[in-house]
Amino acid sequence: MTKKATNVRSSARVVPLRKGTTIQMVRLACPDAAQCSLIAESFGLPVLDSDGIRELHEKLIVDTAAALDEVGERAMQVHLQRIVGAYVGSAHGAGQFYSRSVTDARDATAKAACDDRDEDVAGPVGFDSSAQRKREFAADMALQAHALGMAAEGAVNAYEQVVGEVWKPFERPVENPGQSVDRKAAELQMAALR
Repeated sequence: MTKKATNVRSSARVVPLRKGTTIQMVRLACPDAAQCSLIAESFGLPVLDSDGIRELHEKLIVDTAAALDEVGERAMQVHLQRIVGAYVGSAHGAGQFYSRSVTDARDATAKAACDDRDEDVAGPVGFDSSAQRKREFAADMALQAHALGMAAEGAVNAYEQVVGEVWKPFERPVENPGQSVDRKAAELQMAALR
């Protein structure tokens, strides 16, 4: 016979956390400088000054912290945590949107390559096809995502300079995990009846 393992419950309560967006997630979602240069060259778009964007935003955050030096060290850390989080969140959102735009462009291009489809044939002379417009839109979104990614990198670098530690996203505890809205409503109603 085999013995069943006893389940020992710990008295410590585990609180699940909402995971924040990290700078590594931004790096994975947004195109890098080399890819942006290739995209700019292929689509005739301006080449971005990646280093300049990063350095400008880094200086902006450092200068902001210097101007607010009187608010206190902890207050400055909390303030910068929120600012950097906004930059990182914005860049990550742009990176995800870029990825969806690339998928749409690939799908439209694949459909246009099929000779048996009438709906995807090129339009009148002088007008771009739907697939071409989607490719151009994806290229624009690549440059936008890259620029916002560089701004986030600069903000993260500035946070480390000002605060003295590596920036990490704020992770908020989840309120009453697993409880449905109906259950919460029932509890409030029952509390009112007491």
